[in-house]
Amino acid sequence: MVAEASRRGFLRSVGIAGGAGMLYSAMGALGLAPVPEARAEAYRAPRNGDFELTGRSRKKVLVLGGGIAGLATAYELGKAGYDCRILEAKDRPGGRNWTVRGGTTLTDLDGRTQKGSFSKGQYMNAGPARLPQSHVTLEYCRELGVPLEVFTNQNANAYIYHEKSAALAGKPIRWRTAKADVHGYVSELLAKATDQGALDKELTAADKEGLIAFLQNFGAIKGKADGFAYTGSDRRGYSVEPGAGFEEGTVLGPVPSLSDVVASGVGQRFSFEFGYDQAMLMFQPVGGMDAIPYALAKAIGQDRITYGAKAMEVKNLPDGAEVTYEDAEGRIRTRRADFVVAAIPPMVMARIKHNLGADVTAALKYPTATPVGKIGLEYRSRWWETDEHIYGGITPTDTDLATIWYPSYGYQGRRGTLIGYYNFGDNAVAYSDLPHAERLKRAVSRGVKIHGDKYRTELDQSFSVAWHRTPHIEAGWVGWPSQTGPEYKLLNQPAGHVYFAGDWLSHVIAWQHGAFTSARKVVTGIHERVMAG
Repeated sequence: MVAEASRRGFLRSVGIAGGAGMLYSAMGALGLAPVPEARAEAYRAPRNGDFELTGRSRKKVLVLGGGIAGLATAYELGKAGYDCRILEAKDRPGGRNWTVRGGTTLTDLDGRTQKGSFSKGQYMNAGPARLPQSHVTLEYCRELGVPLEVFTNQNANAYIYHEKSAALAGKPIRWRTAKADVHGYVSELLAKATDQGALDKELTAADKEGLIAFLQNFGAIKGKADGFAYTGSDRRGYSVEPGAGFEEGTVLGPVPSLSDVVASGVGQRFSFEFGYDQAMLMFQPVGGMDAIPYALAKAIGQDRITYGAKAMEVKNLPDGAEVTYEDAEGRIRTRRADFVVAAIPPMVMARIKHNLGADVTAALKYPTATPVGKIGLEYRSRWWETDEHIYGGITPTDTDLATIWYPSYGYQGRRGTLIGYYNFGDNAVAYSDLPHAERLKRAVSRGVKIHGDKYRTELDQSFSVAWHRTPHIEAGWVGWPSQTGPEYKLLNQPAGHVYFAGDWLSHVIAWQHGAFTSARKVVTGIHERVMAG
């Protein structure tokens, strides 16, 4: 117990000195960092044989919403022969899984219309854009034959850009350079403290020796004779690359002071890499994320999806449920089924007339919508590759852009499309209040500060999306004040013959994995109910 207490004390010291990212690194170096199992939750898909063995007839299921949760519900139930039909308000499958290309149109809730004019082969994933290795989404890509390629989530050559920091403000800093300086100075401080006896209560002599050896390697710091000083290394990068003959290269310098590195706040960016869902490798479908919903729609059968169908009323009945909707021609229609699965955003469902009870309406209104915005910028040249050697990855900023994403496809091609901002909350609202031309102007004015005037002069086409102003969707995702309260519990249960599904009914909100697993939960519940008679 004494050793364990000492170890905890040491880790607390590391956390105070270096923050969450340093703490996790130290835990990993000591063999203490947990490694979660990267596997999908066990799931048994319904089978045709289930009905044949029991003699029960297949049931009809009506799905509201052709996003990932709705498509997955119909796809999985369809494997067992359920008669599934999808009613989708938009003219395409996928919901927030939406890839914008040349010819794509969007009319937002303010009545403003854009038409995409990206060149052939260029696109922006307006919604989800990356797939972690552990997510069940990859299983569906394999099953449906959706080819994948690597999505570069972290890139040592991308930048960190802070305008509001107390030091180094307005200076784009390469990710590798920032990491080398933060790790170097933190290692120097901790090595000095260890050597001077500050951690003697927590560490044995052997522990101290091992820790200092680790810090010298981790931070590229000098030895005891030189005061464990961090003076920079080739980890920061080169101003002149090493080459042939006598060209040994020139290491990037000068190294900023410890005070400036701490005051810049760049070290706070590194914890992003340790996020379970953000760690490399990550993937994306070849040609656009919407390859997933289109593959699902094909597997379900296009004749089973009605586009332009806007739900108006949902009724739970003693022996089933029914939905009244307006079709693409403006006609009012009603369909009955044994079950209805509402796989649409909760705030949208809350406005649809129903007889499921006031408590259901209140629960649907309980989660809060998150404003989210993106802009795609197509350039006539891939200057970020040719001039700045950035091949994929993300540059975080403290401006209202939030982040800039470099494309993980089309490397060394003639053209390329960046995500010029991917922002949330107040910043997303501020951009969405502007017409597209003003959003573009504002975004480019920020990007020029990082990349120079080519960010403006090489620009060709653009398209912006404000998810909270997009009809039938109205948010990038939702947040729950609590997922342990009665509201979340209520919507994870059927309201008679009506079920709810979506990433918002999972603990993996804003990821397609959440939508898939929620759909699987609903499919299992319906099938078990049918089999039980």
